[in-house]
Amino acid sequence: MNEPPRALRSLPPEGAGSSVGRPGGGPQHAARNYAVVTAAYWGFTLTDGALRMLVLLHFYRLGYSPFTLAFLFLLYEAAGVLANLVGGWLATQHGIARMLAVGLVTQILGFGLLSALDPGWTATMAVAWVVVAQGICGVAKDLTKTASKSAIKLTQAQFQAEANEQGAGQLFKWVAWFTGSKNAMKGIGFFLGGVLLEVLGFRGALWAMAGLLALVLAGVLLALPPMMGRKKASGSVRELFAKSPGINALAAARVALFGARDVWFVVGVPVFLYSAGWTFTMVGTFLAGWTIAYGLVQALAPQIVRRSADGLSREVPAARLWSALLALIPAALAVAVWLQVPGLEWVVVGGLGLFGFAFAVNSSVHSYLVLAYAGSEKAAEDVGFYYAANALGRFIGTLLSGLLYQWGGLPYALVGSAAMLLGCWLVTLALPLERHDAARAAP
Repeated sequence: MNEPPRALRSLPPEGAGSSVGRPGGGPQHAARNYAVVTAAYWGFTLTDGALRMLVLLHFYRLGYSPFTLAFLFLLYEAAGVLANLVGGWLATQHGIARMLAVGLVTQILGFGLLSALDPGWTATMAVAWVVVAQGICGVAKDLTKTASKSAIKLTQAQFQAEANEQGAGQLFKWVAWFTGSKNAMKGIGFFLGGVLLEVLGFRGALWAMAGLLALVLAGVLLALPPMMGRKKASGSVRELFAKSPGINALAAARVALFGARDVWFVVGVPVFLYSAGWTFTMVGTFLAGWTIAYGLVQALAPQIVRRSADGLSREVPAARLWSALLALIPAALAVAVWLQVPGLEWVVVGGLGLFGFAFAVNSSVHSYLVLAYAGSEKAAEDVGFYYAANALGRFIGTLLSGLLYQWGGLPYALVGSAAMLLGCWLVTLALPLERHDAARAAP
């Protein structure tokens, strides 16, 4: 009864071409691969966070409207839906390390296209160019994320098999640290983007970030086995989408969760604070600090959420509880903004802090659960499907962020966030307390 779920047991023996570590590596090489993947994703996330701040501040300074600012990120988010689905399949077919390298190369290409933006172009031409370049960067982000998260699943399974670690506890710790540290780096990236924009300008900042990613790419190519995680991929579209009940429910919850965050965070919060008299530096520094703190809470989630021996019986109720608590925060903030309570900007800042704490725990539990539900044979496809839902949520949230703020300001955005979180909570009620593998059976 207390045996860890099958997704958390050791992987079956494989040939040398698809091993997690190098031949004879054991737990030391599994841990080493985990460290390499985490460091590579840190470097990628640092530049990705800087890119978002560069684009937002540069084009807001040029006078673009809130909806246009949101529109600049739409293809970036939309591209992630397809990139995650295809990326998971490709990582299974060709190896996780190769797809991680492809993601890094794609991001460098996106930076190059953005740096070619000509100030003399018309506004329409400039927006179209930025949207396409951002779309390429969106593909890069989600290829890299899917490959990295899949690598965590594989290295944890190998480490567990060799070192006799408890599967659920070790996986939760590794996922929490990976996700939390990644978001802390994203926060530093927000700050870095503002600094680079001031010091090097828009084009110089992009070139500097492309150079950093080239160094990260070299490290990945030298340090990771190229066939890491290679399996027989799904042979049909129907098989690719035929996920377990747990993966399906969690993906639907993820759409609502990340849509609820971005519906007021992407455009609403920065524009509201700037309109309240904050400078660009103040806004960028606050968002950086918030994201770093959010990442630290994610890393500490295993100490906040009690773990169970089977990996699901406590974690699933925790996902439901934190979703319900999270929905109350934007609803209360919407009332405060409508009533124009004294010191409103600081009320919003404090509310954002509470939101960040609850969201971080919720997101960390979700990130763990997807790997707990995932089958070890095609973990990359399961993770890709899940993060495609994540990207869809970001796309919906980004679109609504510009629309709702332009229609009714921050109150509309907050109400939209509360409504999506209510939907997230309802979906988590369908999360199973045990794994079901029937849907994953080979045809």
